[in-house]
This record gives sequence, C-alpha cells and structure tokens, in this order.
Amino acid sequence: MDTRLLQTFTALARTESFTAAAAELRLAQSTVTVQIRALEKALGTRLFDRLARGALLTEAGARLLGVAEEVLAAEARLFEAATEDGPVSGRVVVGAGETLCSAHLPRVIAALRGSHPGVEVHLEPCGTVGAVEGLRAGRLDCALLLEEQADFSGITAERVAGQSLALLCAADHPLAGREQPAEWHELARESFFLHEQGCSYSDWLAERLRAVPGARPRLTRFGSIEAARSCVAAGLGLTVLPHANVAEALGEGRLAAVRGPALPHVSVHLAHHRRRRPSRAARAVAAQVVRHFREAGEDAD
Repeated sequence: MDTRLLQTFTALARTESFTAAAAELRLAQSTVTVQIRALEKALGTRLFDRLARGALLTEAGARLLGVAEEVLAAEARLFEAATEDGPVSGRVVVGAGETLCSAHLPRVIAALRGSHPGVEVHLEPCGTVGAVEGLRAGRLDCALLLEEQADFSGITAERVAGQSLALLCAADHPLAGREQPAEWHELARESFFLHEQGCSYSDWLAERLRAVPGARPRLTRFGSIEAARSCVAAGLGLTVLPHANVAEALGEGRLAAVRGPALPHVSVHLAHHRRRRPSRAARAVAAQVVRHFREAGEDAD
C-alpha cells in the first residue's frame, strides 16, 4: 500500500475538511478525494461520512486511525535508521509564545547553528491553545508551553524550567523605589498593560486584580509584549513580565521593579505529540532547549 494514502487519511481525520487537508498536504482537493476513495476501496470500508459540516470519521475510520499513525511512525523510523550514522539534519517547526520566542529561542537557534548546521528551525509564535492544536495536527514538531500545568490529551509535556515574574513600572512612577510593598487593593486602582488573553501569567494577574472587592481594574491587552513594555516605560501604567524579557530594560533604567505581592513562577514545558516519535533533528532541538535553560540558570526542578 502506498503510505501517501495513509498520510492523506490522517490529515483529513485531523482537519475534518477536504480543503484544509489539501492545503496542508499541498495537493489539489480532487487529489485528496481520489486518494481517500482509493484507500476506502483497498480497505473495503468507508472511512468518512461526508457531511455539510465536514468529513467525519466513521466508526471504522476511528478504529483504523491509530493503526495508520503507527504505520507512518514505523516508516519514519525506517528512513531515520538508514541515516542514523550521518550528520543530524532536517526541518523542525517549534511553536512557542512570544515571551519565549523573544527571550530564549534565538539563542537556542544560534547554538544549534554551531552544533548542528544541518538543522533548520522554524518558529511559529502561538499560545498554548494554538501550540496544542499544532502538535495534534502535525504542523509542529515540538512546542514550549508557558503553563503551570500541561496536561493535554495526546500530548506529552516535560517541565524543563521555571520563569520568575516581575511587577514593573516606569522609572519615575510613584511606585518605583517605594520601600513599602504595594498591596492588591492599591494595585487594583492602577492601569495595567498585559499580554494577550491566553498568556498564563497575564490571565492570572487579571483574575487576581478582579478578585479585589469593589475593584474595577483598567486592563489593556496587547498581542505584543513590546507594546505592553513600551506603554509601561512611557509611564502609562504597570505590567507583569518574565525577568528574562525585561532584564535589559531594568538594567538601563527604562523600567523599574515594583515591590508588591509575591508572584508565582511560571513553568516552561517542552511538549510533543504522544504518538509521534521525534526525528533526530527534533531531538537535537529539544536537547539544546534543555541545555539553554540549564546554562541560563533557570529553575528546572
């Protein structure tokens, strides 16, 4: 059997759309239709119900999907074994939020260029929801999740580091340099510029501020941490960001740390699809990620 038919089968099962599967596989939609029909004929069973809302797996299709994924994984291992003694090379797509993309992954990529020049890393900025969907759909080889817990169906996640957070303001803000720590009821009267919804530490802070009795905190969310950082540096309000993302601004005096309530550490998890065996290139990227955080002195307990 041509395993390309199984690739088309698994892609259509993930996307539930002939159009989306064709785009993912870079095939004409008619080709996807022909390949699915050919596979159904070869197996002697209908794999999908073609409905107005999409292509949904039949009971037989759902039963055979796991077997198809195992066959494709075995094929990948076969080709990988043929080149096991050669140099590590290949394309690895890594998903991560902007916080990690900007502060950590550039150094990971730079180190890989020295140790494994044949490995090509592509970054896909995305939040946790997008990263998990990308892993499940096969668009991502691995992902970094900035979450305290990373328990998602079909995903294996290993905690590799912790990120400490900083409560920040402009250098001339009244809270800058104040000896007495600010309390939650004071902070709830301030304006906050936070990273977009779905960012674990920003969502935590927003919920904590809203929990203050009678508080109506002024919260502005940005898709870019640079935008939030710039608003705070201009004296417009406060923010919370990982220390790694603001160390330079703190050192240059563009931002100041606010003494306030204790902030949680946010865990960094390295995640991949549970049933997909990482390629040698993906394993090299994962090893460098772990090495980077260890050398950076980030908590990994």
